[in-house]
Amino acid sequence: MLKRLVKKILGKKLLLTYHLSLAKLAAFYYGHPADKLIVIGVTGTNGKTTAVNFVSQYLDHLGQKNGLASTVNFKVAEQQWLNDKKMTMLGRFQTQQLLSKMVKAGCRYAVIETSSQGVEQFRHIGINYDLVIFTNLTPEHIEAHGSFENYRSYKEKLFEHLSDSKQKVLDNKKIKKIIVTNNDDVETERLKKYKVDKFITYSIDSNSDYQAKDINLEDGVNFSVANNKIATNFIGRFNVYNILAALVAVKELGFELKDLAQTKLSGVPGRQEWIDEGQDFKVLVDYAPEPEGLTQLYQTLAKINKNRLIHVIGSCGGGRDKARQPIMGKLAGQNADVVIVTNEDPYDDDIMDIIDNVASGAIEAGKIEDQSLFKIESRSQAIARAIGLAQINDIVLITGKGAEQFICGSNGQMIAHDDRQVAREVLIK
Repeated sequence: MLKRLVKKILGKKLLLTYHLSLAKLAAFYYGHPADKLIVIGVTGTNGKTTAVNFVSQYLDHLGQKNGLASTVNFKVAEQQWLNDKKMTMLGRFQTQQLLSKMVKAGCRYAVIETSSQGVEQFRHIGINYDLVIFTNLTPEHIEAHGSFENYRSYKEKLFEHLSDSKQKVLDNKKIKKIIVTNNDDVETERLKKYKVDKFITYSIDSNSDYQAKDINLEDGVNFSVANNKIATNFIGRFNVYNILAALVAVKELGFELKDLAQTKLSGVPGRQEWIDEGQDFKVLVDYAPEPEGLTQLYQTLAKINKNRLIHVIGSCGGGRDKARQPIMGKLAGQNADVVIVTNEDPYDDDIMDIIDNVASGAIEAGKIEDQSLFKIESRSQAIARAIGLAQINDIVLITGKGAEQFICGSNGQMIAHDDRQVAREVLIK
């Protein structure tokens, strides 16, 4: 409510000037810490958080002290904690403070998840990026930005910023400006106009600098790249892209693929996180807040042997792509045996209006209310209902929030909630 009032009072043009000034002031106040770090940015629609964490894990394996900031978590050297701010990119002063802490902790690298909304508010200004990863681009945040073209343009502004930023000299060595991009995504072509020292591509399907080959998804995610075998216990073709993005980025920072291939990657909180309390069915918590990510998740789960798929799903309010609400519901209706529609992050929107919109898509796909479709306002009760319905070899899927620590309600209200914790508490009762 306060943010909307400020926007109304200041107007868009003056508000943007305010954001820009604040970003420059924050960087100045903390002594431009990004100039003392090698900064890796990750942008795109899907896979950003996972790629950020994988880059950090690869650097850890190499003994390279680093920090990170993502939708899910923060890290400064050995210290890690969950993101409880409900923001992908922190405010300008918070971001610069975090970078400053990384410098003081002796970090050489910072990995920053960079969102289109963060760029729109100039939160990237004052961060001198050295390498930026582009994962993919699908329609998201359309209502917030006004159009897909605007959304895309804000993503591109990060690459413009990379191209225009001064080259660093650290330890008497010039740090190259590098773009690492998914060559299977059509938007990669648009990024070629930005002048950088190296433009590096990765892919599965198209020719690129680094192409995944011999892909085997039967028992985890396994593939080879440049004659190096990569073996993980993750699931899903999309994780080939996530691993590739991180692997290639760290390789281009000056390390050897053969050393990186030995890294045992661990999962990211709330991203494909299995909740196991000894039950005879599976419970999976994932994020997948938009249609493309959800579609990929369904494609992955379709290959897993199971009885039924019971899906707890919601959708955001607050001007966050209202049009996708029935689309998400329809996808759930088409792919899950039982759909439970619940609250996610309503902000100032009516909770039941959102639930009804999502449910309408599930009904269109053939789900019948009170039989294969249930509407439950309380998210905790929805999770409990799903687990209560589960039988041997079922999968209970909980999406939309991942490891987020709050539900965002009206008037700025932040209600403590963690899907994973709720699921565990229900399972052990």
